[in-house]
Amino acid sequence: MTLTIYGCYRSRATRNIWLANELGLAFKHVPVIQAGRVPDPKAADAPVHTRSAEFLKVNPNGHIPSIDDDGFVLHESLAINLYLARKHGGPLAPKDVGEEGLAAMWSLWAATECETNALNTLYHRIAKPPAERDAKLADAAAEALRAPLAVLDDALARDGYLVGGRFTVVDINVSEVIRYAQTGAPELFAAVPHVKAWLEACQGRPAFKAMWQARDAEAA
Repeated sequence: MTLTIYGCYRSRATRNIWLANELGLAFKHVPVIQAGRVPDPKAADAPVHTRSAEFLKVNPNGHIPSIDDDGFVLHESLAINLYLARKHGGPLAPKDVGEEGLAAMWSLWAATECETNALNTLYHRIAKPPAERDAKLADAAAEALRAPLAVLDDALARDGYLVGGRFTVVDINVSEVIRYAQTGAPELFAAVPHVKAWLEACQGRPAFKAMWQARDAEAA
């Protein structure tokens, strides 16, 4: 059985690599980079990227990450994690249909309620060159995050984690979305102490640290 994860560390592939680390899964890593980060994507010596013909055979959408799990190909980082957790079981996986519902709910919630605004704070305050930043957009995005972060804080106040009172795949999926705002809008977290404590607990795990060490070693 061979699991292959396509995607560089400086992408949403971190979610899948972190989970694989948690589950103790051996995997092959193919560091596909975003085409927009390649000076000349059409050059003969260009690294494998999201618009390379060989990668488009894996994911015709041209996005990372994707996985090939012994011939079963799957895209979308949050879905990949739910699949891997379900397949391999253990305490990180939902234990019943109710927890499966919560896992799907919180993963979709993170993608729809938080991710775009969290990324906009990161892009327009830090990641983009200064001339390309839109301060008004970043400020509006940060303000829009206050309500969903309050919802998350209230949920975490009950038992510290999102499902079943224990660390699960759901915490990986959601915390990896919220992580963008940690960098882009750190001022938001004083008002949500349970979110702050939960992020510290999630990011203090050895599997996260191993992923992050590899990310730091990857070229920016």
